[in-house]
Amino acid sequence: MRLMTFRYAGQDHAGVLTSGSALPGILPILEINSKHDLHLPNSLLEIIRNNISDIPAHGVRPIPLSDIEPRLPYQVPPKIWCIGLNYKTHAEDINAAQPEEPGSFMKPASCMLQPGGEILLPPPEVSDDVDAEGELGVIIGRKCRFVPAAKAREVIYGFTTTLDLTALDVLRKNPRYLTRAKSIDTFFSFGPVIVTADEVPDIEGLEVRNMKTRPLDLVAFHSDFFTLYPGDIISTGCPKGARIKPGDFVRARIDGVGELGATVRQGERRPFGFGE
Repeated sequence: MRLMTFRYAGQDHAGVLTSGSALPGILPILEINSKHDLHLPNSLLEIIRNNISDIPAHGVRPIPLSDIEPRLPYQVPPKIWCIGLNYKTHAEDINAAQPEEPGSFMKPASCMLQPGGEILLPPPEVSDDVDAEGELGVIIGRKCRFVPAAKAREVIYGFTTTLDLTALDVLRKNPRYLTRAKSIDTFFSFGPVIVTADEVPDIEGLEVRNMKTRPLDLVAFHSDFFTLYPGDIISTGCPKGARIKPGDFVRARIDGVGELGATVRQGERRPFGFGE
């Protein structure tokens, strides 16, 4: 299945994308429930938590994609783990040494932007050297710990596309500033499509060539350190980032998974939340 959260008539809904249909579009979960007398959750995160991977799609009229607005699959992932320098070419691009183990780091949900939304570059005094990276994202589907690589596929719900941004000048000051450099508002997005694992029989067929640590090994590695939960995201790294500036359009595309884009605009220093 190919799943999406979308906005229609002012409300957010979960839905299933049609495939091989003369009338492509999206089938709302609420309409599927009504047609088939089901009680599926109208939430992609709850669908993942309940390990629902087979939803009947027949008999429901799709909403045309032109009538809906794609949204983040869910607003607050339990964990967002990203892998730095997983490609030698990216390490060389930013003059960094590729680590022996996965160079993983976390990002907060507060840094996310909607698919198709705006990346707001920070004021220049905060950062004036930002790059964007398009990556393959792994969506965990089962609570698990100490997963062998040979069993890692069993705990993967699906795959998605991610955008990961970095304030490179902040990072150059000190590698310990990595989390700060990665966590600025609008510095991460994922989706809008989640493709269930059964739709991807050959993970190696995705764009993971030249990746130092492959997706199944990344799942196994991180499960050694902490419990993974349904909805956790592991963004697997990119071959090369691209410096961005106001007016740019950023696009990440993973064949067989989906496409994710955003426009770039210069943000402003606008204080709020306290007395002025």
